[in-house]
Amino acid sequence: MNNWNPYLKGFVGFMKLERSLSSRTVEVYSHSVWKLRNYLDMENLIMPPEKVEVEHLREFLVWINQEGIAARTQVKIMHGIRSFYHYLWTEGVVKQNVSLMIDLPVLGFRLPVMLSVTEIDRMIRNIDLNTPEGLRNKAMVETLYGCGLRVSELVNLKISELFFREGYIKVTGKGDKERIVPIGSVAMNEVNRYMRFNRPQLTIRKGQDNFVFLNRRGSRLSREMVFTIVQQLAVLAGIRKPIGPHTLRHSFASHLLEGGADLRAIQEMLGHASIVTTEIYTHMNKEHLRDTIIMYHPRNN
Repeated sequence: MNNWNPYLKGFVGFMKLERSLSSRTVEVYSHSVWKLRNYLDMENLIMPPEKVEVEHLREFLVWINQEGIAARTQVKIMHGIRSFYHYLWTEGVVKQNVSLMIDLPVLGFRLPVMLSVTEIDRMIRNIDLNTPEGLRNKAMVETLYGCGLRVSELVNLKISELFFREGYIKVTGKGDKERIVPIGSVAMNEVNRYMRFNRPQLTIRKGQDNFVFLNRRGSRLSREMVFTIVQQLAVLAGIRKPIGPHTLRHSFASHLLEGGADLRAIQEMLGHASIVTTEIYTHMNKEHLRDTIIMYHPRNN
């Protein structure tokens, strides 16, 4: 029998209910499994998932590499397959997770792009407050940078999750995990201005009234629109770096660390499950210190 559908359906339920993974991760992992299944069919290897062996997976990895798929994407695909076989192992379908015997592609260590405080200020100064969207865009950038939010967290932020009197917002992050994030006076003031002067001018669509940031049609902003706005502001500010909304999150964390914030506190604010993820900003801080020494030390001039 070569019917993978019941296994995949059970795997999707496992990811959502037992592991509380985000809908995006569920989609990526499911697609990874189908990619493996389609490869096996293409090679006339008609078999159910419990018959797949290590050699099949090695050949599959060679194939996706030959297809020109980037190493990072290959790793994501293999993570999805590992998770699938872990599910089959927990269900007793397989006796061992054969995917664990496959070495993942080695990735180079890359520091994320970040902005200086001056560059962020330039971006904000280039927001045209005479346009209907100006106040919204300023509030949006200040919230991204002031709270270190992911773009998905920003577009899904709700009015009912703003606790300005207490000085925090409630954010739903990856895996639908909620966290409390402090919000500073600058971001609060800009959100209040937008909520007072711009948002009431919109005709808000049914079911969209609780979202903070809306487009001109009265619907929740899309992730793509936020990307476009941030990138346009970077161009206006004369910034040549390849940036997006996540750059403001990186900058938030790096600037906190430079200012002496505790790494554990930054981890909590960013919603990182592991401190290892947050530690990348210590590397960024070292890069900043190195560049500062090179630029200002008299022996380097």
